[in-house]
Amino acid sequence: MSIKLLSWNVNGYRAILKKGFKDFLLAEKPDILGLQETKVSPEQLGPGDAAAPGYKSQWNSAGRKGYSGVAAFFSGGPLAVSKGFGDARFDPEGRVITLEYPAFYLLNVYFPNGGQGPERLAYKLDFYAAFLNHIEALRGTGKAVVFCGDINTAHNPIDLARPKENENNSGFMPIERAWLDKITAMGWTDTFRSLHPEPGNYTWWDYKTRARERNVGWRLDYFFINGEKKNLVKEAFILPQVQGSDHCPVGLKLDF
Repeated sequence: MSIKLLSWNVNGYRAILKKGFKDFLLAEKPDILGLQETKVSPEQLGPGDAAAPGYKSQWNSAGRKGYSGVAAFFSGGPLAVSKGFGDARFDPEGRVITLEYPAFYLLNVYFPNGGQGPERLAYKLDFYAAFLNHIEALRGTGKAVVFCGDINTAHNPIDLARPKENENNSGFMPIERAWLDKITAMGWTDTFRSLHPEPGNYTWWDYKTRARERNVGWRLDYFFINGEKKNLVKEAFILPQVQGSDHCPVGLKLDF
């Protein structure tokens, strides 16, 4: 059995609806699509806009309107859906939705941005730590554990166009990158990088500087899998040609 997974920070679901989102979904035909930074609750949407033909959806929206939020679209029903990961510090921001299937868990995550000052950087690092505890607990079930989304950090110099200029900027600070060092040391596999060691592959480009036209980007969006299940990975890819957000979709194909 082959499963196709996609992840996309849409930077506003209502905006992406007007830019061909449903056409994209029906053209790509993923089994599961995780969206981040939806910035909306389903009740704020028009009739039929919270799902798509052939897909059901689940939403975890932030308590604060117009902020954060994740959603998952799926063609086959999961065994269970959970929202957040049971930590009152983070769950009100609507950052995690988990789908459980017989052979795997998929966690769709919008990790915090640390760029709004020391307090938010500390919040981001605390989220990282709590999230790692959570996925390690799921790992203990023996299932494959996949997490995807906007991690808001480029791991290594190869993961952004201008590493030297950004060493002191959130998203590439050593203290942020250290978490990615830690999880890879613990056996979590960055699926795209494991298959694509070449430079020039990014998933986010700054709107203001028209960076996408010059491919001056960052790789902030990932699919990770617990290393003992990495043999399931058939393909990992980025879809930079897909427009509509300052991020592009990323994907993973698994064979069970």
